[in-house]
Amino acid sequence: MIKDHFHLTVADILKRKNFEQSHVIAGEKGIQRFVKWVHVVEATSIRNLLNGNELILSTGIAWRENTDLFVSMVKEFLDNQAAGLCIEMGTYITEIPAEVIQVANEHHFPIIVFSKEVPFVQITQDIHSLIINQQYQKISDLENYSQSLNKRLLTIESYEDILKCLYSSLDLQVIFRLKNEDYEFIPDINLLEQKTVIHQLKTYKTDPCENIASQPIFLFGQECAELFIYSKNLPITEYDVLILDRTATALAQHLLRDMYVEEKKRVEEFEWLYGWLEGEHSPESISEYFAQNRVKTKTNEAVVLITRLIPLKEKITQDVTYLKLLFRSVLEQNGFTVFSVEKRNEITFILVNNRTKKNVKERMKTAIESILESEFIRKQCSAKIMIAAGSFIGNLNEIHKSYQTAKETQRIQQKMSNKADYYFYEDLHLYRLISQMSKHINLQEFAAEYLQPVIQYDQKYNGKLLETLKVYLECNGSKQEAASKLFIVRQTLYHRLQKLESILGEDFMEHEKRVAIEFMLLVQDYLASSPSSINYPKYQILE
Repeated sequence: MIKDHFHLTVADILKRKNFEQSHVIAGEKGIQRFVKWVHVVEATSIRNLLNGNELILSTGIAWRENTDLFVSMVKEFLDNQAAGLCIEMGTYITEIPAEVIQVANEHHFPIIVFSKEVPFVQITQDIHSLIINQQYQKISDLENYSQSLNKRLLTIESYEDILKCLYSSLDLQVIFRLKNEDYEFIPDINLLEQKTVIHQLKTYKTDPCENIASQPIFLFGQECAELFIYSKNLPITEYDVLILDRTATALAQHLLRDMYVEEKKRVEEFEWLYGWLEGEHSPESISEYFAQNRVKTKTNEAVVLITRLIPLKEKITQDVTYLKLLFRSVLEQNGFTVFSVEKRNEITFILVNNRTKKNVKERMKTAIESILESEFIRKQCSAKIMIAAGSFIGNLNEIHKSYQTAKETQRIQQKMSNKADYYFYEDLHLYRLISQMSKHINLQEFAAEYLQPVIQYDQKYNGKLLETLKVYLECNGSKQEAASKLFIVRQTLYHRLQKLESILGEDFMEHEKRVAIEFMLLVQDYLASSPSSINYPKYQILE
């Protein structure tokens, strides 16, 4: 298909038989103006007669003796986007005024004169027949393009093939952009030219340009991409826009098909991975899945991470996609093969170790801290990240054990009054015991036996005894270190310790009782976020 075939210009019309005895006397630089129709004008007012791109035929009878009126008419033709003016010389006009020629040259408005009388009806019939035939040809070619594109949709593998069809049909620069991604150019051009075109595309919506046309692509009522055509020299035609529209429709169908296939694949993958987490797959099934997906692993060691997203804003959809990419990239760099399952505001990662087991935990810590300290998490992420790691397992078909312990770690993490950003199951020690005990006994009553008198004293006198007790035990009974951490003088500390002895007994620092009190402090910390413990004031352990 030849694009220029549909650009009927003044230059094309000058080649027609009826124009053999004509010549351009002004505005010759404008002979590439488009012509959509031919109109005979003999009036002095054409305000409602023109739609744009008409070639005007006239004998000049209406302005033959009035140069100012002639100049005014040419300016009015310009205001109405006329393509040019053809005047029959001799009958009413013998010469074109210099003022008219000057205006025409300034605005590149072609003025064509006939040296011999030519029946205007022959000109209009000839050119209108040509235009109408072109319109029929446009419709035919447009239909052929649509049918060809629809057939190719059945076999093409990527949207780039559709973009190439558009380029081969129009011979114009094609630019495509998926939402939130970079611009793609068909054919490719150098970076400097790309920057120039992109700048024009960005200003196109606020400052329309006749060299650019665009078509948004919608899926499920949401704009997912935008398609542009760009002409460096000539304006975009209506035919170009129609082809662009048909191409955008084909792209929407292709993207929808890709989305459906991807979603189906994602659902199948989610079901399989979730079944793996629940312990439903045999070693043979896992090996088969790895082979089908070309996953290579060097060990059978694995661990599960549950990443909980606590929204700080209304929408975190984009963050989830980026977070999965961020986690995958950093964890793979630290020697893990990564699988992920997304559910509500939670992403579960299955990490298969690909290096030695000796430093696997250290590599996980390095990766997690690198992720949490990344610029995206610190400055851009619209959710707080909480990570819970399960136990390490030595067989891939036992991943459900790591998953269950990761969920237990998450439950404990949610209970902690002084939450860290991440926890490992194997580091929780006594908290795991407390979690199990909480399922069978009333821990609040259990802890109250030791701590209730201290808590009541603090509530009544604001004595800060519970805080002092925690810090003193953490410092292993070192009065100097405890006073320093509490930011109090030693005399104040001595006074508080005496009060603690009167409440807990002088033997509260002896081994068994001390261990019991320390354990109850952990229980109290565990219960601090529970609604049933609202009578307990929440204290933060100073480190």
